[in-house]
Amino acid sequence: MSNIRGRGLQANALGTFDTVVMAVAGSAPAYSIAATTAVLVGAVGLASPAALLYCAIPMLGIALAFSYLSRIDVNAGASYSWVGRTLHPFLGFISGWALVISATIFMVAGSLPAGSMTLSLFDPDLAGNTALSTVVGAAWFIVMLLVVLGGARLTVRAQLVMSGIELAILALFAVLALFHTGNARSFEWSWLGFSHFDGVSGFASGALVAAFYYWGWDVTSNLSEETRNSRRTTGLAGLIGVGIVFLLFEVFTIAVNVILTSKQIDANDANVLGVLGEEIWPGLGGKLLIVAVMLSTIATLETTLIQVTRSLFAMGRDRTMPPALGRVHRTWNTPHVAIVVVGGVALAMFIASNALGSVGDILADAISAIGLQIAVYYGLAGLAVVVAYRKMLTKSVGNFLLGGLWPLFGALFMFWIFVESLGELDTAAIAIGIGGLAVGLVPMLWYWRQGSEYYRPARLDATRTVEAEYVSDPYAAADSRAHEGLSTDF
Repeated sequence: MSNIRGRGLQANALGTFDTVVMAVAGSAPAYSIAATTAVLVGAVGLASPAALLYCAIPMLGIALAFSYLSRIDVNAGASYSWVGRTLHPFLGFISGWALVISATIFMVAGSLPAGSMTLSLFDPDLAGNTALSTVVGAAWFIVMLLVVLGGARLTVRAQLVMSGIELAILALFAVLALFHTGNARSFEWSWLGFSHFDGVSGFASGALVAAFYYWGWDVTSNLSEETRNSRRTTGLAGLIGVGIVFLLFEVFTIAVNVILTSKQIDANDANVLGVLGEEIWPGLGGKLLIVAVMLSTIATLETTLIQVTRSLFAMGRDRTMPPALGRVHRTWNTPHVAIVVVGGVALAMFIASNALGSVGDILADAISAIGLQIAVYYGLAGLAVVVAYRKMLTKSVGNFLLGGLWPLFGALFMFWIFVESLGELDTAAIAIGIGGLAVGLVPMLWYWRQGSEYYRPARLDATRTVEAEYVSDPYAAADSRAHEGLSTDF
């Protein structure tokens, strides 16, 4: 794999707190609850909390995989680089492409609710107008595009404001939900068990949707070249982010089961959270949670832009995509060509999305399709860490469990839900999910034939990386391993 060429991204721009904020914002708690709950309930009914719980366990395994891999390879491409250097360059490219295509699809699926939520603050009747929602959503997208173009520090400042307000509103309503008395049904512990799933295939469908809920925390790894002490910080922030959003998802999904009826959920498939807020706090509650969803959606558009543009930057730098994508702006230290290209493609897709149906229809197919693509690149990362650390897994119990067994379980779970879900999804979702991945074969084969150095990689081996650190500075390396939980027994 090629070394970094030309001007790089802005190093040391982000700290630990910044990256934790980005991890939480990447998963977009308010948006995920509002836009995805109806899809999840449609797939598994009252088992929604269980689907989120049982998907969180393997998802933590994938977060551990990202944490361990980021310690030995700091790269804006993240899984694109790791998988390519451990499993095979073709698989690495598909991993990176899966992120690129899923993020691009999401920028359409996410911008529509941003426009819809904004309109509903002024006139609820306008919220269902797909054309108008697309225009307003596109305007928000362009604003976020300019923020991301302005650099990592500006991006984080905007994120602190948006996510801070969002999380404050969610925390308030989480408390209010506990004291709500007008319930549609009583809480049951069986909602956290397996009894409400419609067999194995039903469980897989729910897990696929649940994977979409959590997706986005790994933006910290794409920001690794711009983060201080990134070998430790990016992985830790991802783990903290998964933990925070898991608690929020469980609290609000249980609240939806308790407070709302099935009819209310079905009738408000694109804004379940707004209806929940109106039930908890009539008059003002719905508006406040709409504000939270709007901010969450706009915030996650920003993190998604970072993920896709940093991934394309790494690909352009490695000559596996047009090299221009690897250029960095002299003033802002951002991959400006990648940002402009992504912006143009997304805006074109906004226009095309008007022909696909209502906001709710577009969301349902997009969420399922993105879930398939997420399963691919998360699963490959889970396998990559086992290969990269294979010589170190028996050095300590921690390495075996956290760097091997748990990530491997996460990887196998992701591949399992991918296969199981194919028989349950409709044709549109499968066409978008699988077709989007298949398109990536064209640039992959083209640049492989062109002789990109990416396809002749230096193998990623955790043992060699740590030993190289030891040779250059044995005391610093030992201290680093002690802090990072790596075995020092070689």
